[in-house]
Amino acid sequence: MMYATRARQARPELFDERPTIGERLGLAHMDWVLTFAAIGLVAFSVLVLGQATLKDVPGNPNYYVERQAIYGIVGIVGMLILSRIDYSRFRELRVGIYTFLCVSVALVFVFGFAARGSRRAFELPFFSFQPSELGKLLLVLALAGFVIDGARRGSPARRTIRYLALGLAPALLVFLQPDLGTCLVLTVGTLAVMYFGGVPWTHFAVISGGIVALIALVLVVAPAVGHPVLHEYQEQRLTSFLNPSAEPGGAGYQQDQSMVAIGAGQKTGRGDQATQTRLDFVPERSTDFIFAVIGERYGFGGAALVLSLYALLIWRALRIVTLSKNRYGMLIAGGIAVELLFQVFVNVGMCLGIMPITGIPLPMMSYGGSSVLATFLAIGVLQSINIQARLSRRGRFAWGRLCKRTRACVPIRN
Repeated sequence: MMYATRARQARPELFDERPTIGERLGLAHMDWVLTFAAIGLVAFSVLVLGQATLKDVPGNPNYYVERQAIYGIVGIVGMLILSRIDYSRFRELRVGIYTFLCVSVALVFVFGFAARGSRRAFELPFFSFQPSELGKLLLVLALAGFVIDGARRGSPARRTIRYLALGLAPALLVFLQPDLGTCLVLTVGTLAVMYFGGVPWTHFAVISGGIVALIALVLVVAPAVGHPVLHEYQEQRLTSFLNPSAEPGGAGYQQDQSMVAIGAGQKTGRGDQATQTRLDFVPERSTDFIFAVIGERYGFGGAALVLSLYALLIWRALRIVTLSKNRYGMLIAGGIAVELLFQVFVNVGMCLGIMPITGIPLPMMSYGGSSVLATFLAIGVLQSINIQARLSRRGRFAWGRLCKRTRACVPIRN
Protein backbone atom coordinates (compact mmCIF):
# COMPACT_ATOMS: atom_id res chain seq x y z
CA MET A 1 0.00 0.00 0.00
CA MET A 2 1.39 3.37 -1.00
CA TYR A 3 -0.07 6.67 0.04
CA ALA A 4 -0.95 9.79 -1.90
CA THR A 5 -2.83 12.95 -0.98
CA ARG A 6 -4.63 15.78 -2.62
CA ALA A 7 -1.73 17.91 -1.48
CA ARG A 8 0.52 16.20 -4.02
CA GLN A 9 -1.33 18.07 -6.76
CA ALA A 10 -1.71 21.25 -4.73
CA ARG A 11 1.89 21.45 -3.38
CA PRO A 12 4.15 19.44 -5.72
CA GLU A 13 7.29 21.16 -4.36
CA LEU A 14 6.87 19.26 -1.09
CA PHE A 15 7.33 16.04 -3.01
CA ASP A 16 10.51 17.05 -4.79
CA GLU A 17 12.62 13.86 -4.62
CA ARG A 18 15.42 14.77 -6.98
CA PRO A 19 18.53 12.86 -5.86
CA THR A 20 21.46 14.74 -4.42
CA ILE A 21 25.02 14.28 -5.66
CA GLY A 22 25.72 11.96 -2.73
CA GLU A 23 22.70 9.85 -3.57
CA ARG A 24 23.74 9.62 -7.21
CA LEU A 25 27.18 8.39 -6.17
CA GLY A 26 25.70 5.96 -3.67
CA LEU A 27 27.42 7.68 -0.74
CA ALA A 28 24.40 9.25 0.94
CA HIS A 29 23.10 7.69 4.15
CA MET A 30 26.22 5.58 4.65
CA ASP A 31 27.55 5.10 8.17
CA TRP A 32 30.79 7.04 7.83
CA VAL A 33 32.05 6.09 11.29
CA LEU A 34 31.81 2.42 10.30
CA THR A 35 33.55 3.18 7.00
CA PHE A 36 36.32 5.16 8.73
CA ALA A 37 36.98 2.36 11.22
CA ALA A 38 37.19 -0.29 8.49
CA ILE A 39 39.48 1.71 6.20
CA GLY A 40 41.59 2.78 9.17
CA LEU A 41 42.18 -0.84 10.17
CA VAL A 42 43.23 -2.02 6.72
CA ALA A 43 45.46 1.06 6.27
CA PHE A 44 47.17 0.35 9.60
CA SER A 45 47.54 -3.28 8.51
CA VAL A 46 49.43 -2.19 5.38
CA LEU A 47 51.69 0.00 7.53
CA VAL A 48 52.46 -2.77 10.01
CA LEU A 49 53.05 -5.40 7.33
CA GLY A 50 55.43 -3.07 5.53
CA GLN A 51 57.59 -2.83 8.64
CA ALA A 52 57.37 -6.44 9.80
CA THR A 53 57.86 -8.36 6.52
CA LEU A 54 60.65 -6.47 4.74
CA LYS A 55 62.92 -9.53 4.65
CA ASP A 56 60.31 -12.25 4.33
CA VAL A 57 60.40 -12.44 0.51
CA PRO A 58 63.93 -12.10 -0.89
CA GLY A 59 64.07 -9.63 -3.77
CA ASN A 60 60.60 -8.24 -3.11
CA PRO A 61 60.43 -6.44 0.27
CA ASN A 62 57.00 -4.98 -0.55
CA TYR A 63 55.36 -8.31 -1.43
CA TYR A 64 52.92 -8.38 1.51
CA VAL A 65 52.32 -4.62 1.46
CA GLU A 66 51.35 -4.48 -2.21
CA ARG A 67 49.04 -7.47 -2.00
CA GLN A 68 47.34 -6.34 1.20
CA ALA A 69 46.81 -2.87 -0.29
CA ILE A 70 45.21 -4.43 -3.39
CA TYR A 71 42.99 -6.63 -1.22
CA GLY A 72 41.95 -3.56 0.74
CA ILE A 73 41.12 -1.50 -2.36
CA VAL A 74 39.13 -4.34 -3.93
CA GLY A 75 37.37 -4.87 -0.62
CA ILE A 76 36.39 -1.20 -0.37
CA VAL A 77 34.97 -1.32 -3.91
CA GLY A 78 33.04 -4.46 -3.02
CA MET A 79 31.71 -2.78 0.12
CA LEU A 80 30.45 0.22 -1.87
CA ILE A 81 28.79 -2.00 -4.47
CA LEU A 82 27.11 -4.21 -1.88
CA SER A 83 25.93 -1.20 0.11
CA ARG A 84 23.81 -0.12 -2.88
CA ILE A 85 21.99 -3.46 -3.04
CA ASP A 86 18.88 -3.89 -0.92
CA TYR A 87 19.89 -6.59 1.55
CA SER A 88 16.30 -7.89 1.66
CA ARG A 89 16.92 -9.56 -1.69
CA PHE A 90 19.25 -12.03 -0.01
CA ARG A 91 16.30 -13.43 1.92
CA GLU A 92 14.76 -14.62 -1.34
CA LEU A 93 18.08 -16.21 -2.31
CA ARG A 94 18.66 -17.98 1.03
CA VAL A 95 18.45 -21.51 -0.41
CA GLY A 96 20.87 -20.68 -3.22
CA ILE A 97 23.27 -18.92 -0.85
CA TYR A 98 23.24 -21.84 1.58
CA THR A 99 23.73 -24.37 -1.23
CA PHE A 100 26.64 -22.38 -2.66
CA LEU A 101 28.24 -22.21 0.79
CA CYS A 102 28.06 -25.96 1.41
CA VAL A 103 29.11 -26.92 -2.12
CA SER A 104 32.07 -24.51 -2.23
CA VAL A 105 33.35 -25.72 1.13
CA ALA A 106 32.91 -29.37 0.10
CA LEU A 107 34.71 -28.85 -3.23
CA VAL A 108 37.82 -27.81 -1.32
CA PHE A 109 38.34 -31.48 -0.41
CA VAL A 110 38.55 -32.30 -4.13
CA PHE A 111 40.08 -29.28 -5.84
CA GLY A 112 41.72 -27.39 -2.97
CA PHE A 113 45.48 -27.37 -2.56
CA ALA A 114 47.11 -28.88 0.51
CA ALA A 115 49.10 -26.62 2.83
CA ARG A 116 50.35 -27.43 6.33
CA GLY A 117 48.33 -30.61 6.51
CA SER A 118 44.96 -29.16 5.51
CA ARG A 119 42.90 -28.27 2.44
CA ARG A 120 41.21 -24.91 2.89
CA ALA A 121 41.52 -22.91 -0.32
CA PHE A 122 41.46 -22.89 -4.10
CA GLU A 123 44.58 -21.72 -5.93
CA LEU A 124 43.55 -18.86 -8.24
CA PRO A 125 45.79 -16.89 -10.63
CA PHE A 126 46.22 -13.91 -8.31
CA PHE A 127 45.55 -15.29 -4.83
CA SER A 128 44.26 -18.31 -2.97
CA PHE A 129 40.53 -18.16 -2.26
CA GLN A 130 39.28 -19.66 1.01
CA PRO A 131 35.51 -20.33 0.75
CA SER A 132 35.10 -20.70 4.50
CA GLU A 133 36.09 -17.04 5.01
CA LEU A 134 33.29 -15.89 2.72
CA GLY A 135 31.13 -18.52 4.41
CA LYS A 136 31.12 -16.46 7.60
CA LEU A 137 28.95 -13.91 5.80
CA LEU A 138 26.99 -16.34 3.63
CA LEU A 139 25.91 -18.44 6.61
CA VAL A 140 24.51 -15.39 8.40
CA LEU A 141 22.63 -14.24 5.28
CA ALA A 142 21.10 -17.67 4.65
CA LEU A 143 20.39 -18.67 8.25
CA ALA A 144 18.72 -15.33 9.02
CA GLY A 145 16.34 -16.01 6.13
CA PHE A 146 15.59 -19.52 7.37
CA VAL A 147 14.91 -18.20 10.89
CA ILE A 148 12.50 -15.54 9.63
CA ASP A 149 10.60 -17.89 7.33
CA GLY A 150 10.46 -20.74 9.84
CA ALA A 151 9.40 -18.64 12.83
CA ARG A 152 5.92 -20.22 12.95
CA ARG A 153 6.66 -23.69 11.63
CA GLY A 154 6.69 -26.49 14.16
CA SER A 155 7.34 -26.37 17.88
CA PRO A 156 10.06 -24.12 19.37
CA ALA A 157 12.25 -27.15 20.09
CA ARG A 158 12.03 -28.38 16.50
CA ARG A 159 12.83 -24.93 15.18
CA THR A 160 15.92 -24.72 17.39
CA ILE A 161 17.12 -28.14 16.23
CA ARG A 162 16.54 -27.14 12.59
CA TYR A 163 18.50 -23.90 12.99
CA LEU A 164 21.37 -25.70 14.70
CA ALA A 165 21.50 -28.34 11.98
CA LEU A 166 21.57 -25.71 9.23
CA GLY A 167 24.35 -23.78 10.95
CA LEU A 168 26.50 -26.69 12.08
CA ALA A 169 26.47 -28.57 8.75
CA PRO A 170 28.90 -26.16 7.00
CA ALA A 171 30.81 -25.72 10.28
CA LEU A 172 31.40 -29.49 10.36
CA LEU A 173 32.66 -29.46 6.77
CA VAL A 174 35.11 -26.70 7.68
CA PHE A 175 36.22 -28.63 10.79
CA LEU A 176 37.08 -31.64 8.61
CA GLN A 177 39.44 -29.59 6.38
CA PRO A 178 40.70 -29.19 9.22
CA ASP A 179 40.11 -25.55 10.23
CA LEU A 180 39.10 -25.34 13.88
CA GLY A 181 39.17 -21.52 14.05
CA THR A 182 36.73 -20.87 11.21
CA CYS A 183 34.53 -23.71 12.48
CA LEU A 184 34.23 -21.90 15.80
CA VAL A 185 33.38 -18.61 14.07
CA LEU A 186 30.62 -20.28 12.05
CA THR A 187 29.25 -21.88 15.23
CA VAL A 188 29.24 -18.56 17.07
CA GLY A 189 27.56 -16.88 14.08
CA THR A 190 24.86 -19.56 14.14
CA LEU A 191 24.21 -19.03 17.84
CA ALA A 192 24.14 -15.24 17.38
CA VAL A 193 21.49 -15.41 14.65
CA MET A 194 19.47 -17.79 16.83
CA TYR A 195 19.75 -15.42 19.79
CA PHE A 196 18.58 -12.38 17.84
CA GLY A 197 15.92 -14.59 16.27
CA GLY A 198 14.31 -15.14 19.65
CA VAL A 199 15.33 -18.70 20.55
CA PRO A 200 14.35 -19.28 24.23
CA TRP A 201 17.01 -19.04 26.94
CA THR A 202 16.20 -22.56 28.08
CA HIS A 203 17.30 -23.87 24.72
CA PHE A 204 20.58 -21.97 24.99
CA ALA A 205 21.12 -23.52 28.43
CA VAL A 206 20.77 -26.98 26.90
CA ILE A 207 23.07 -26.01 24.02
CA SER A 208 25.67 -24.70 26.50
CA GLY A 209 25.57 -27.98 28.39
CA GLY A 210 26.03 -29.84 25.13
CA ILE A 211 29.04 -27.69 24.21
CA VAL A 212 30.70 -28.35 27.58
CA ALA A 213 30.08 -32.10 27.18
CA LEU A 214 31.48 -31.99 23.63
CA ILE A 215 34.66 -30.22 24.78
CA ALA A 216 35.17 -32.82 27.51
CA LEU A 217 34.59 -35.60 24.99
CA VAL A 218 37.03 -34.19 22.43
CA LEU A 219 39.84 -33.15 24.79
CA VAL A 220 39.58 -35.79 27.54
CA VAL A 221 37.48 -38.85 26.80
CA ALA A 222 38.34 -39.51 23.14
CA PRO A 223 42.15 -39.30 23.60
CA ALA A 224 41.90 -41.45 26.75
CA VAL A 225 40.24 -44.33 24.87
CA GLY A 226 42.63 -44.08 21.94
CA HIS A 227 40.31 -42.41 19.42
CA PRO A 228 41.35 -38.74 19.25
CA VAL A 229 39.06 -36.41 17.32
CA LEU A 230 41.55 -33.57 16.89
CA HIS A 231 44.97 -33.76 15.31
CA GLU A 232 47.83 -33.83 17.77
CA TYR A 233 48.94 -30.31 16.91
CA GLN A 234 45.39 -29.03 17.48
CA GLU A 235 45.24 -30.58 20.94
CA GLN A 236 48.63 -29.09 21.79
CA ARG A 237 47.51 -25.64 20.65
CA LEU A 238 44.35 -25.79 22.73
CA THR A 239 46.16 -26.86 25.89
CA SER A 240 49.56 -25.14 25.59
CA PHE A 241 48.14 -21.69 26.43
CA LEU A 242 47.75 -22.87 30.05
CA ASN A 243 51.55 -22.91 30.32
CA PRO A 244 53.18 -21.75 27.07
CA SER A 245 56.69 -21.72 28.57
CA ALA A 246 56.53 -25.33 29.77
CA GLU A 247 57.98 -26.72 26.53
CA PRO A 248 60.39 -24.27 24.84
CA GLY A 249 60.12 -24.58 21.08
CA GLY A 250 56.90 -26.60 21.35
CA ALA A 251 53.28 -25.78 20.57
CA GLY A 252 53.30 -22.80 22.93
CA TYR A 253 56.43 -21.23 21.46
CA GLN A 254 54.70 -18.60 19.31
CA GLN A 255 52.33 -17.62 22.06
CA ASP A 256 55.19 -17.30 24.53
CA GLN A 257 57.19 -15.12 22.12
CA SER A 258 54.08 -13.06 21.36
CA MET A 259 53.65 -12.22 25.04
CA VAL A 260 57.34 -11.30 25.29
CA ALA A 261 57.01 -9.01 22.25
CA ILE A 262 53.90 -7.23 23.55
CA GLY A 263 55.48 -6.78 26.98
CA ALA A 264 58.67 -5.38 25.43
CA GLY A 265 56.64 -2.68 23.66
CA GLN A 266 55.64 -1.05 26.96
CA LYS A 267 53.87 2.31 26.54
CA THR A 268 55.25 3.78 23.33
CA GLY A 269 56.74 0.79 21.53
CA ARG A 270 60.24 -0.08 20.34
CA GLY A 271 59.89 1.03 16.72
CA ASP A 272 62.68 -0.32 14.52
CA GLN A 273 64.27 -1.92 17.59
CA ALA A 274 61.42 -4.44 17.78
CA THR A 275 63.69 -7.48 17.70
CA GLN A 276 61.11 -10.11 18.67
CA THR A 277 59.03 -9.62 15.55
CA ARG A 278 61.77 -8.29 13.25
CA LEU A 279 64.13 -11.24 13.84
CA ASP A 280 61.56 -14.01 13.28
CA PHE A 281 61.00 -14.92 16.92
CA VAL A 282 57.28 -14.75 16.08
CA PRO A 283 56.99 -16.78 12.85
CA GLU A 284 53.33 -16.03 12.03
CA ARG A 285 53.67 -12.29 12.61
CA SER A 286 51.96 -11.37 9.32
CA THR A 287 48.80 -13.39 9.99
CA ASP A 288 47.54 -14.78 13.30
CA PHE A 289 50.06 -12.93 15.50
CA ILE A 290 50.07 -9.52 13.85
CA PHE A 291 48.79 -7.97 17.08
CA ALA A 292 52.13 -8.92 18.66
CA VAL A 293 53.86 -6.78 16.01
CA ILE A 294 51.58 -3.86 16.85
CA GLY A 295 52.22 -4.26 20.58
CA GLU A 296 56.00 -4.39 20.23
CA ARG A 297 56.49 -1.69 17.59
CA TYR A 298 53.86 0.79 18.81
CA GLY A 299 53.39 -0.20 22.43
CA PHE A 300 50.26 0.33 24.47
CA GLY A 301 49.33 3.42 22.43
CA GLY A 302 49.30 1.57 19.12
CA ALA A 303 47.45 -1.42 20.55
CA ALA A 304 44.87 0.89 22.14
CA LEU A 305 44.37 2.68 18.81
CA VAL A 306 43.69 -0.59 16.98
CA LEU A 307 41.32 -1.81 19.68
CA SER A 308 39.53 1.55 19.59
CA LEU A 309 38.94 1.15 15.86
CA TYR A 310 37.51 -2.30 16.50
CA ALA A 311 35.33 -0.88 19.25
CA LEU A 312 33.98 1.71 16.78
CA LEU A 313 33.38 -1.01 14.20
CA ILE A 314 31.45 -3.29 16.54
CA TRP A 315 29.55 -0.40 18.17
CA ARG A 316 28.28 0.79 14.80
CA ALA A 317 27.36 -2.76 13.82
CA LEU A 318 25.35 -3.18 17.02
CA ARG A 319 23.76 0.22 16.45
CA ILE A 320 22.62 -0.93 13.03
CA VAL A 321 20.92 -3.88 14.76
CA THR A 322 18.63 -1.39 16.50
CA LEU A 323 18.06 0.71 13.37
CA SER A 324 17.14 -2.06 10.94
CA LYS A 325 13.79 -1.63 9.20
CA ASN A 326 12.91 -5.33 9.62
CA ARG A 327 13.85 -8.47 11.56
CA TYR A 328 15.88 -9.90 8.70
CA GLY A 329 18.26 -6.95 8.79
CA MET A 330 18.43 -7.16 12.58
CA LEU A 331 19.47 -10.83 12.45
CA ILE A 332 22.10 -10.19 9.80
CA ALA A 333 23.62 -7.21 11.62
CA GLY A 334 23.60 -9.09 14.92
CA GLY A 335 25.29 -12.14 13.41
CA ILE A 336 28.00 -10.09 11.70
CA ALA A 337 28.65 -8.00 14.83
CA VAL A 338 29.03 -11.06 17.07
CA GLU A 339 31.29 -12.83 14.57
CA LEU A 340 33.57 -9.78 14.39
CA LEU A 341 33.62 -9.42 18.17
CA PHE A 342 34.43 -13.11 18.63
CA GLN A 343 37.31 -13.02 16.13
CA VAL A 344 38.86 -9.91 17.69
CA PHE A 345 38.49 -11.25 21.24
CA VAL A 346 39.98 -14.66 20.46
CA ASN A 347 42.84 -13.37 18.31
CA VAL A 348 43.92 -10.65 20.74
CA GLY A 349 43.46 -13.03 23.67
CA MET A 350 45.59 -15.58 21.83
CA CYS A 351 48.41 -13.05 21.45
CA LEU A 352 48.12 -12.10 25.13
CA GLY A 353 48.16 -15.72 26.27
CA ILE A 354 44.65 -15.82 27.72
CA MET A 355 43.06 -17.78 24.86
CA PRO A 356 44.19 -20.96 23.08
CA ILE A 357 45.69 -20.87 19.60
CA THR A 358 42.88 -21.61 17.14
CA GLY A 359 44.07 -20.03 13.89
CA ILE A 360 41.52 -17.21 13.87
CA PRO A 361 42.86 -14.14 12.00
CA LEU A 362 42.47 -10.56 13.16
CA PRO A 363 39.84 -9.08 10.81
CA MET A 364 41.28 -6.63 8.25
CA MET A 365 44.64 -6.64 10.04
CA SER A 366 45.97 -10.15 9.37
CA TYR A 367 47.41 -10.69 5.90
CA GLY A 368 45.09 -12.59 3.58
CA GLY A 369 42.89 -11.75 0.62
CA SER A 370 39.94 -13.98 1.50
CA SER A 371 39.66 -12.62 5.04
CA VAL A 372 39.98 -8.95 4.02
CA LEU A 373 37.52 -9.23 1.13
CA ALA A 374 34.96 -11.20 3.15
CA THR A 375 35.10 -8.72 6.02
CA PHE A 376 34.61 -5.72 3.72
CA LEU A 377 31.67 -7.46 2.04
CA ALA A 378 30.14 -8.03 5.47
CA ILE A 379 30.55 -4.32 6.21
CA GLY A 380 28.92 -3.59 2.86
CA VAL A 381 25.87 -5.56 3.98
CA LEU A 382 25.84 -3.58 7.23
CA GLN A 383 25.94 -0.38 5.18
CA SER A 384 23.02 -1.62 3.10
CA ILE A 385 20.97 -2.27 6.24
CA ASN A 386 21.82 1.19 7.54
CA ILE A 387 21.01 2.90 4.23
CA GLN A 388 17.68 1.11 3.85
CA ALA A 389 16.76 1.98 7.44
CA ARG A 390 17.57 5.67 6.95
CA LEU A 391 15.66 5.81 3.68
CA SER A 392 12.67 4.18 5.35
CA ARG A 393 12.77 6.65 8.25
CA ARG A 394 13.24 9.55 5.84
CA GLY A 395 10.13 8.51 3.91
CA ARG A 396 8.02 8.22 7.06
CA PHE A 397 9.30 11.57 8.32
CA ALA A 398 8.55 13.32 5.03
CA TRP A 399 5.06 11.85 4.97
CA GLY A 400 4.34 12.95 8.54
CA ARG A 401 5.67 16.45 7.90
CA LEU A 402 3.53 16.77 4.80
CA CYS A 403 0.42 15.65 6.66
CA LYS A 404 1.12 18.18 9.40
CA ARG A 405 1.56 21.01 6.91
CA THR A 406 -1.39 20.31 4.68
CA ARG A 407 -3.79 18.49 7.01
CA ALA A 408 -5.05 16.81 3.89
CA CYS A 409 -3.72 13.29 4.17
CA VAL A 410 -6.16 10.85 2.70
CA PRO A 411 -4.53 7.46 2.16
CA ILE A 412 -5.48 6.02 -1.18
CA ARG A 413 -4.03 3.24 -3.29
CA ASN A 414 -1.42 4.73 -5.57
